[in-house]
Amino acid sequence: MTLDAEEVAAGTMSSQVTIVEEPTGDTVSRNPTPARLAGMLLKRTELEAIRDGRVSLVFRRWRRPTVKAGGSLKTAVGVLAIDRVDRIALAAITARDARAAGHDSPAALRKTLAARVGDVYRIALHHHGPDPRLRLREEDDLDDATLQGIADKLARLDAAARSGAWTRKVLGTLERHPHVAAAVLAERIGLERDRLKTDIRKLKNLGLTISHHPGYELSPRGKVVLQHLRDKG
Repeated sequence: MTLDAEEVAAGTMSSQVTIVEEPTGDTVSRNPTPARLAGMLLKRTELEAIRDGRVSLVFRRWRRPTVKAGGSLKTAVGVLAIDRVDRIALAAITARDARAAGHDSPAALRKTLAARVGDVYRIALHHHGPDPRLRLREEDDLDDATLQGIADKLARLDAAARSGAWTRKVLGTLERHPHVAAAVLAERIGLERDRLKTDIRKLKNLGLTISHHPGYELSPRGKVVLQHLRDKG
């Protein structure tokens, strides 16, 4: 199971569950905003420490786990692989655990967890590689079969929406209004902001959009797909 930083969008190692978007474009590399990932609020410095191999454990207090072993998370520094998720006693945190989590001592780590609610979980993870959508979104030399496959996926998204077809409308809006904040776009389209962000996330997973601070734009792949949809009528 792969979770998106937009789906489960990555400041401290003991943060609580939150779900928002974290762009994976070049803008993020200069943005200090924490990335919110499946209940793990990770600062940019922490993501970089995981990417560089300096941190291999994250500790959380949860009423129930929000990630699973074998899953992955798309983040601003690439894909993180979840290796293990273990429930442990707070007192069972070792010096080795603390060092692997980027803390000086077990006491320092326990202090960050003490004020939180829920069971303590130890999450082992590592940097798996770059976000595959970064390469996908640049692929704009698409043959007819690939274009039709993407169009079919968009049609299924439209069919599954209670409010009716939306994919072409959103793609067109992003083409006309790049780098516009989601709240402004949502008002123009007539959708709630969170609903729009969820919809754009689905398009992003197909490599059709790029996220920025603020707003979005069509990727090279997205521009080709939108033109294909228009040519089909």
